[in-house]
Formats: sequence, C-alpha cells, structure tokens
Amino acid sequence: MLVTAYLAIVVLLALCVGLELTARRLTPPQPTPSAVGTNPAFRRFQTLFLRGYLLALWADWLQGPYLYKLYRHYSFLESQIAILYVVGLASCVLFAPVAGWLPQVLGRRQTCLLFCVAYSACCLTKLSRDYFVLIVGRMLGGLSTSLLSTAFEAWYVHRHVNAHDFPKEWIPSTFTKAASWNHGLAVGAGLVANMLAEWLHLGPVAPFLLAVPCLGACGWVVLTDWGLEEEEGGLEGDNKTSLLGPSASVPLARASARARFWRSCQEGLRCLLSDRRVMLLGGVQALFESVLYIFVFLWTPVLDPHGPPLGIVFSCLMAASMAGSLLYRMATSTRYRLQPGHLLCFSMLLAFFSFFMLIFSTAPGQPRPRESLLAFLLLELASGLYFPAVSFLQGRVIPEEKRAGVLAWFRLPLHLLACLGLLALHGEVSGTGGGEGGSGTRNMFGGCAVMMLAALLAVVSLFTLGRNDVDLRLEGPKGEGEI
Repeated sequence: MLVTAYLAIVVLLALCVGLELTARRLTPPQPTPSAVGTNPAFRRFQTLFLRGYLLALWADWLQGPYLYKLYRHYSFLESQIAILYVVGLASCVLFAPVAGWLPQVLGRRQTCLLFCVAYSACCLTKLSRDYFVLIVGRMLGGLSTSLLSTAFEAWYVHRHVNAHDFPKEWIPSTFTKAASWNHGLAVGAGLVANMLAEWLHLGPVAPFLLAVPCLGACGWVVLTDWGLEEEEGGLEGDNKTSLLGPSASVPLARASARARFWRSCQEGLRCLLSDRRVMLLGGVQALFESVLYIFVFLWTPVLDPHGPPLGIVFSCLMAASMAGSLLYRMATSTRYRLQPGHLLCFSMLLAFFSFFMLIFSTAPGQPRPRESLLAFLLLELASGLYFPAVSFLQGRVIPEEKRAGVLAWFRLPLHLLACLGLLALHGEVSGTGGGEGGSGTRNMFGGCAVMMLAALLAVVSLFTLGRNDVDLRLEGPKGEGEI
C-alpha cells in the first residue's frame, strides 16, 4: 500500500495538471467587467481578504488526514470514535443559527477572530487523552466550522458592497479565486501532515499543532490588516451604535438578527414546500452529502490497518476531487456542451459503483485495500462532479433572496442522516465487538449504496418533472457551466 499510495498521488497530480491545461484551452475566461482586472483598489481589497481566508482554510484542511488516526492512537474504540464524529456533526447543526446571527451581534471581524480562537482551542484539545475534553473539542470544531462558512463571507460581502461600493457582480470573482486555491490547499495539507506525522515521526497530533500558528497568523491578519482596512475604508459600522445609545445597541442588534434569521427560515420553508423541484434537489443533497460524511469517518479504519501513509492518501482523495471538478469544466465547455443534470446523474452512478465495490473489498477476513482505495478515489471524483453541478441547479431553481433559508433547511436532513448512519455503526460495532473491516463497516457501505440509488431516483424525478424547463439547462454560447 505504501508504493500504491505514492504512485497514485503522482498519477493524480499529473492528471490534474493535464486536465487544468485542457480545461483552460476549452473554456474561455469568464466574462467579467473589465474594471475587475484594472481597479487597483478592488485588487488590493481582494488580496487582503484572501490572505486571511486562505490561512483559515489551510488550518482547516490540516486537521483532515489524521483525526481518526489520533483517536485510535489514544486507544479509543471505533464505537467511541463514532460518537465523537456524531458530536461534531450535531454541533454543526446546533451552532448553524448562532453562526448566522453572531456577526450581526459581535461584528463580522470580531466573529472571524472568534473563529480563530475557537478553532485553536479545538486543536489544543487534541493534546488530551481525556474523552470528555475531546468531546468539548468536537463541539468547538462544530462551532468553528459553522463560523468559517459564514463569518468570513459576511465580512467580505459587507465591506465589498457597503464600504467600498464595488459592484455586486464582482463578488463571484473573489470566491471563484478562493475555490481555485482550496483544492490545492487540501492536497498540500495532506502532504504536509504526512511529512510531520510520518516522515518526521512527530505523531498524528502534529498537524493539529501546526494548525494553531496558522490560525494565529489568520487572527493577526484579521486583527491588524482587516482592522486597518476598516479604519481607512470607513463604515466600520459592523458595530455601529444605536440611536438610543450604546447600551441599547447590542439588544437591538440581537433582536434584529434573530428576526432576520427566522424570517429567512420561514421564507425558505415556504419555498421548499411550494416547489417540488426544490424539494427533490434538497433530497439529492441530503442523501449524497450525508454519505460523504460517513465516508469521511470510514476511509481511515478501512485503509489504516494495511499501512498506507494517511497524509498521502488524503492528498490522493483531494486530487481526485479536483480532477472531478476539472472534468466538469471540460464537459460543460462549448466544445462538449454536456448538461449539469447529466453530470449529476453520472456522479450518482459513479458513487453507487464505488460503494458497490466497497461491499466486496471490505469483506471480513478477505480485505482488498487496493480495491478499496480505488473505490474511495472514484467516490471523490464523483464528489468533484457533484458539487459544481448541484450548485448550478441551486442557482437556477432557488430564488437568490430565499437561498440562505432553503439551504439551511437542506442541511438538517443531511446532518441527521449522517448522524443516524454513524450511530447505527456505533450500535453494530458495540453489539458485536467488531472492529475495522468487520461486517458493520461492510453493511454501512451497503446502506450508502442504497442511499445513492435513492439520490439517483430523485435526480431522475427532478429532470422528468422539468423536462422542458430551461432553468435546468445550460443555454447560450457560453456553456462553460462555471458557477
């Protein structure tokens, strides 16, 4: 497995480079206002934001490769580790509303600083072998993950529109650039984590400790550079006081934020219940992404007993996902003009096939780790196709003003299904005394395959319902399908 992992990362990186060059040749640059490239104030502001945001993403990715391995290093059972993962998922659900209104109460920049502090504390809890401390760490991780997905974007959009008065049409260019960096950061994080944990023999806790100074650097950028930007740009009004006086500003901000959040949820629920297309799309997202959460838990116990370098394997998985997103760009280019719906169906089939493979490659007493690694790579390739396709459909089907509320409702069944799956695995492992490679893992892969079939049926129903719906199709001369 050692040779297989290193050979796989070389092949996958070469494949990604080839696909990137081909995609650039086939897909012309996205039409953006010419001022985006020539406006020095915007370029400075964009660079300032990305400097802090990419540091946060890098610290987040560093914690991916060795989380399960760390818990096993501390001699916890698979059933106990499953509970830790469930606590993390449940925390994401519980803290999602808090992450939505907290920037309105504390201020957007202060909430980003809170993310850095909370995530640093989460990483430091990994030094402890105490189960309760690790549970607290998972709760802090759930809070931090929720803040990462909301606070940084909230600060950027607020400053972009309200302080600098840049056109809203320029916002996607920043997040497209961030997404382009994100895959590379994920691959690099696996390599660096592997170097620390295995090449330098510092153990599985080392990547978490490296994440702490990275979060410290992120916090310093937010505290100093972003603070200076607010002073120079004006409208520090993240924390503007009320006309009734400073003492009234915080309660009013809290009440206003809560009202906006609940109004968004109510509008999202109405949209979800009134449009069957939205309902089906939510079902697809809940089924597919909950399976990905279960995969995040299971890939390490399936492969680790056979001795692969986990950081290199993690980089392989991220490179496969990158290859999937590049294939999406090529497939939806003006040369091939495949529809996102077709690619979404293909991603479901590919994911189903990968889990079908895993049912046989994880048979008790007859494990085939190379086949399991191949199946995991196919699943990540499917996820690379899935995310841009489903983002395109969400942009076409869900009204922009209701999107935040609808997506909040989508996340509830998503996390619920993932928690139920991990709890079912916990119960089966606890009841049978099984470990890695046991029937519990194999049965879970079978359940995931069934969920992928259900997701495929939902996709087919969606496009049967909207057979002549132009909103579900790429139209016009620019068929790149970029979101």
